[in-house]
Amino acid sequence: MIGDIHQCVTRSSVNSLAFFSHSAYVASFEPRDVSHALSDPNWVNAMHEELEKFERNHVWDLVEPPPNCRPIGTKWVFKNKQGEDGMVVRNKARLVAQGFCQKERIDYEETFAPVARLEAIRILLAFAASKSFKLQQMDVKSAFLNGFIEEEVYVRQPPGFESARFPDWVYKLRKALYGLKQAPRAWYARLKSFLLKSVFVMGSVNKTLFLLGRGGDTLIVQIYVDDIIFGGSSHTLVSSFAEQMSREFEMSLMGELQFFLGLQIKQGLEGTFVHQAKYTRDILNKFNIGDSKSMTTPMSTNTVLDADEDGEAVDQKEFRGMIGSLLTSHCQAVKRIFKYLKFTPELGLWYSSGSSLSLRGFSDADHAGCRIDRKSTSGTCQLLGTSLVSWSSRKQASLLWMKATLSDFGLRFGKIPLLVYSTCAISVAKNPVLHSRTKHIDVRFHFLRDHYEKGDIDLVHVASENQLADIFTKPLEFGAFVRLRGYRLKVLTMH
Repeated sequence: MIGDIHQCVTRSSVNSLAFFSHSAYVASFEPRDVSHALSDPNWVNAMHEELEKFERNHVWDLVEPPPNCRPIGTKWVFKNKQGEDGMVVRNKARLVAQGFCQKERIDYEETFAPVARLEAIRILLAFAASKSFKLQQMDVKSAFLNGFIEEEVYVRQPPGFESARFPDWVYKLRKALYGLKQAPRAWYARLKSFLLKSVFVMGSVNKTLFLLGRGGDTLIVQIYVDDIIFGGSSHTLVSSFAEQMSREFEMSLMGELQFFLGLQIKQGLEGTFVHQAKYTRDILNKFNIGDSKSMTTPMSTNTVLDADEDGEAVDQKEFRGMIGSLLTSHCQAVKRIFKYLKFTPELGLWYSSGSSLSLRGFSDADHAGCRIDRKSTSGTCQLLGTSLVSWSSRKQASLLWMKATLSDFGLRFGKIPLLVYSTCAISVAKNPVLHSRTKHIDVRFHFLRDHYEKGDIDLVHVASENQLADIFTKPLEFGAFVRLRGYRLKVLTMH
């Protein structure tokens, strides 16, 4: 036991206890457990830094346990933070609650907190590029310690830091700890409340988007848990927001947005380039594909990935790590995708400065493409101007979600063109005729018909060679693949 939690331990005081080595300011190892951490002054200091945050944020009160109290355990988590050269630059200790011990309707009620979709991030990147303003980034230090909780929750004292005077007492929480089931929701509620009081308007669809208009200028704030992306048409408004957040929370101001959720982002005068070169190289090295031969396309046009009960099984752990495939044919297909990534690590999305903000969608299907169950593979992609912001399979609602989201940016659309190759599908969606040959039509067609009749979308025929969604439905030969990827979808390199 180190002593009273309220008594700070500095490097000089640790030195007086004959713990400290002047040759090291950070520990190079990650402790196995608390007793291991307590043997090193650097980790002792890291734990005290963590507990000081609890004091500054008034997270808890040490109290005598009430009758029938069921305190939740706490645990230390230790992690070394490394610099770009791989050297340890910081020892980080985090105290977490053992949330798996919580009982529903006793220790917590609601737990849901909205999280931004990746499409929302790409929409913001494309919008900012079009309007020629740069996005900034900041994060909230120990964000969850700022969220107030409504339930009466007690936790045990931190291991190694029990009170000498009251070793059997517990902490009654005012705010959330990392590990509590309601912690993300409590933090989101706190941040949302602060932004709304600051006269921001929350997005009608994207509840993690907040906008502020002032004197003809606009400030846009996109939150992703404790990471915040923001930017606007006024430098004064942007700077004022950063200062406002720093007064309310402990912030790390990171400057221009460069790295987010594995995306590497380069903002320039002509536009914004988004790529994942580092992530690509990391996964290639992880699965020992870095030295393999590269491929020019992600899939062979002759690939068959149907169910094969007699297929040879592969190492489940390896391929669950890759994608979840369990058969050799699937394994080979995944490795081909990785070899394609090796061929194209620098490819990324290009969002042009000053581009139009029209919204278009493309939808295509490889009808009955599966040789076993004759099911179709459908694909869609959505473009904001010339910027590809969303793509997927079987996701017709994306276009309508984007239309609603973009209305929060002040963009208004009439009928959004959905470009489809199949004239039969267009005919069925436009004409409310039901006969024996259309009884099998999926509910998605009726969904499209409803929104066509409401005037939300306009179904437009597109020639096969101009169907951008074709690349998401089936393997293409090299020429067609490269034409769609580069010229049409603007998946390019910076060079």
